[in-house]
Amino acid sequence: MLHAVILAGGSGTRFWPRSRRDLPKQLLALNGSRTLIQQTYDRLVDLSSSVVVVTREDLARGVSEQLDALPRDAVLIEPEARDTAAAIGLAAAILAAKDPEAILAVAPSDHVIRPAKKLREALLEAQAIAQSTGAIVTFGVRPTGPHTGYGYVQRGEPLAHEGRLLAHRVQAFTEKPDAETARRYVEGGQHAWNSGMFVASARTFLDEMRQHLPETHAALQRIVSAWDTERRDEVLREAYASVPKISIDYGILEKAKDVVVLEVDYEWSDVGGWDALPSLFEGDAAGNVAIESTLVALDSRGCLVQGDGRLVALIGVEDLVVVQTRDATLVCPRARAEEVKQLVAQLEAEGLGAYT
Repeated sequence: MLHAVILAGGSGTRFWPRSRRDLPKQLLALNGSRTLIQQTYDRLVDLSSSVVVVTREDLARGVSEQLDALPRDAVLIEPEARDTAAAIGLAAAILAAKDPEAILAVAPSDHVIRPAKKLREALLEAQAIAQSTGAIVTFGVRPTGPHTGYGYVQRGEPLAHEGRLLAHRVQAFTEKPDAETARRYVEGGQHAWNSGMFVASARTFLDEMRQHLPETHAALQRIVSAWDTERRDEVLREAYASVPKISIDYGILEKAKDVVVLEVDYEWSDVGGWDALPSLFEGDAAGNVAIESTLVALDSRGCLVQGDGRLVALIGVEDLVVVQTRDATLVCPRARAEEVKQLVAQLEAEGLGAYT
């Protein structure tokens, strides 16, 4: 059976000042009335026999409140952040103990995918491939430009399968290449963006983890053996402390013996920062986008404004991000929006952590 695993432990600091330590990107409604994690749940719940969310201890209450249909034990709380390999491994080990034939559909909690129907079709194709071949199936998005903030998947030989979408064996993964390399990848036509989603049997994933991340695998076995006992929390904290901090990409996908990329055809965005939001909205004639605010713009173009219900007025400016909240205001060029993460670090360094 298909089980959805939603990863919700990220901090999302690139959306400061809207995102804060206890209210990261996945818990924000950035492109509508539903938050990003709620949208992710909506896309997966109808296809899945169960949904589990892996998150941080300080976010568990917010996740449970936003996904109030989830059983309490479906929110898996990591005692400390050990990156995505450990988070996915925790879910895989627990689900495999309950359902040895479990197929996992792993998804970040903070992406935008439209239309949801095409994602569901892709998930069903990926599930069929994973069941018939034992492969890990990743989802590749056709690049729209040489983006240096994404990982890339190089297609290998085609994989024959029943389905609408093209599938290939994975030749190689490359994480966040430089601008020239990204340009060559896009022009060459043999690479797709790595969307961060994959489908695989819990058994396949745990077998790969046993081979490539044996310390993590051993720790997870100790955790699962104590999961339904009164020592659950004690063993979880003790065992998790020994787990290496490594991503699923570096720890498993780049080393796994059989990985397939399914070439999806839906609209996808990882909503990486303020600069990614304008593409999700229809702007005015000058390309200005106003979110939760009234915008009056004189001789201004290409700006993103998030005013928290306020009136924002612009005169003679171009390509700015302007974000207001109750206690903070951000103004920066759209081209430098990714540096907001560095700004948050500077706030902490200058003793202004109360604003983060």
